Amino acid sequence: MDVEKIITELSYKAVRSSGAGGQNVNKVASKVVLTFNLRCSNALNLEQKARLEIKLAHRLTSDFNLILNCDEDRSQLKNKAIVTKRFLNLIKNSLQVPKIRKVTKIPKSVIRKRLNDKKNTAKIKANRKRPDLE
Repeated sequence: MDVEKIITELSYKAVRSSGAGGQNVNKVASKVVLTFNLRCSNALNLEQKARLEIKLAHRLTSDFNLILNCDEDRSQLKNKAIVTKRFLNLIKNSLQVPKIRKVTKIPKSVIRKRLNDKKNTAKIKANRKRPDLE
C-alpha cells in the first residue's frame, strides 16, 4: 500500500457543518467529506481491493465509494487532516491479515493430571457416604 499514491486519489468536499457554532456554522463550510473510489484505485493491487471490499462492505456505497465525514473542529484544515488520518488508519487496519491459529495437541501429562484429579474427587465423594453394615 503506497500512502502517497492513495492520498492523491482522495477527493475532498467542504460542506456547511451542523450543530452549535452560531454565525460561523451558517457562513463557513468547515465540515469535510472524504470520498475514495475503491474500484478505480491504482495504489492498491487486486488482492488488497478484494480484502477491503470484504472488510469494509458495510461502509461502501453501491458503486464502491468509501465516504468519511469530519466536523469535529471549526477549522476546515484540521478537519481535513483528521479525516485523512482516520481514513489511513481504517485502510491500514482493514488490510492486516490475521494470524492463522496453530492447533496444538494437549500434552499427555495434562490429560493424566486431569484424570487423576477426577479420581481423587470421586474418592472424596465416595467417602462421604454411610458405610454399608452388611
